[in-house]
Amino acid sequence: MNRALSLYIHIPFCQRKCHYCDFNTYAGMNHYIAPYLAALQREIANWAPALAGWRVETVFFGGGTPSLMSGQQAQELLDLCRASYAIAPDAEVTLEANPGTVDMPRLEAFRAAGVNRLSFGAQSFDPAELRWLGRIHEKDDIGNAVRMARTAGFQRVNLDLIYGLPEQPLARWQRSLDAALSLGPDHLSLYALSVEEGTPLAQWVASGRVREPDPDLAADHYLASAETLERAGFLQYEISNWANSGQECRHNLTYWRNAPYLGLGAGAHSSFGGFRFFGTLLPQDYIRGLTDKESAPHVLRQAQAIQALARDERGNNSAIAGIIPSLSPIAELDLVDAETDLSDTLILGLRLSEGISFRRVRERHGVDVPARYERTIREMQDAGLLLADDARMWLTPRGRLLSNEVFLRFLPSITIPSPLGGPKVVSRVEPEG
Repeated sequence: MNRALSLYIHIPFCQRKCHYCDFNTYAGMNHYIAPYLAALQREIANWAPALAGWRVETVFFGGGTPSLMSGQQAQELLDLCRASYAIAPDAEVTLEANPGTVDMPRLEAFRAAGVNRLSFGAQSFDPAELRWLGRIHEKDDIGNAVRMARTAGFQRVNLDLIYGLPEQPLARWQRSLDAALSLGPDHLSLYALSVEEGTPLAQWVASGRVREPDPDLAADHYLASAETLERAGFLQYEISNWANSGQECRHNLTYWRNAPYLGLGAGAHSSFGGFRFFGTLLPQDYIRGLTDKESAPHVLRQAQAIQALARDERGNNSAIAGIIPSLSPIAELDLVDAETDLSDTLILGLRLSEGISFRRVRERHGVDVPARYERTIREMQDAGLLLADDARMWLTPRGRLLSNEVFLRFLPSITIPSPLGGPKVVSRVEPEG
């Protein structure tokens, strides 16, 4: 059993949706939690035969707010995963948590269930910023949550923080970062605020109530953060992520290395069997889709279309294409062609500080990167965005700030004029969860 897989489990419920969030999450629907988790158990069981021969290396409960589950509910889901799949003995099991939704009994129950890594959505230690972002917790809740987590036995704790808020002074951001470091986290994820369509923040910006985030200010925050975390002994292993040695998030490394992962739950994304797909979005539709297949005829139509596509372009995957819609309520399912797969490997891999191994790309895709992308690599080197040797290529510090400029040049069938120009930009491409 040498095929490794990561498992993402989506819990889409929140007490309140944050003003900047465009994830598939819902507030005021907690009455659906119990039936949703029952449907999730059916989906987990459905996939058991298809995952025979696969070893699950990581499990990630994302959301939403997975910490709204009880410890018993998390225990039941993990017990079913262990009964249904080959979970590695040393599997990383992460649960995202809002600091305002945890207490000692709940954290102890999560730990007893097998969760061994917590990711707290702190976002800020400034009271006014927390209110502006729409968070339900106070700054003191963050420290209390981390201390309780340590007492409960968690040895791996991550904190998420958001920088680049409109008119956010560097000194205020630095205070939040220092406050986070004072709690002794093992991992930090720092994301620049982005304005996503359909969010209250987007409406505020469009109406003039709030200024558009300043990319130059965000870049200054980013550079200051990198210096602070380097002095604190953290290793930057990805554009937005820093960790103590050996504490990198193994689950998110799956995404950045373009490895297979299966998403379960409403709107969860998957990359598996040569296909990308995601589940139906609304929790109530997801629940119906796992109890009454006739309620989702679009799933059957999508199955027929993708089966035909698989037979035409990648016949060896027709079996998996045929069974996916019978296992999960699918909203969209697409075949990943060879060029897209190569592009994803290059773009996602360049987010990592280790960069792209030419040997690994050649073994996986049959492509000699230095030969095929000779002009692109040379242009990016001349612009000071990329470094390369005989074995690999990786972003420079400036390349991290302008990473989207680099990524565009590795998209399939895209031609970008040179020389480079434009303002400083901090890329924000988050892994799911």
